[in-house]
Amino acid sequence: MELEPEADESLIEVEVAHATPEKQQIVALQVPRGTTAYEAVVKSEIVKEFPQIDIESDPMGIFSEVLDGKKRPLPGEYVLGHRDRVEIYRPLIIDPKQARLARAAKKKN
Repeated sequence: MELEPEADESLIEVEVAHATPEKQQIVALQVPRGTTAYEAVVKSEIVKEFPQIDIESDPMGIFSEVLDGKKRPLPGEYVLGHRDRVEIYRPLIIDPKQARLARAAKKKN
């Protein structure tokens, strides 16, 4: 879906997204320029749909690039641009390296 720029240039279009194995949701928002990723998540009220989200500790990213305070700013510091999508990630159940080792061991048997 292509979003049209708003006539009010002080607002930008952004999305907040979260997914579980059973369900996904993308919330489209208009926010003032200068809004952070964290502020957009709060404004989206996505936690009403996914109460398991902990916006204080769950990792977030912009188009699959984690806002970790290393390569990219933290969610409370990252200022959104027009058409950015904030993604809220689920905590890992198993370390990806351990999962690969388990799959490789299973193939050997």
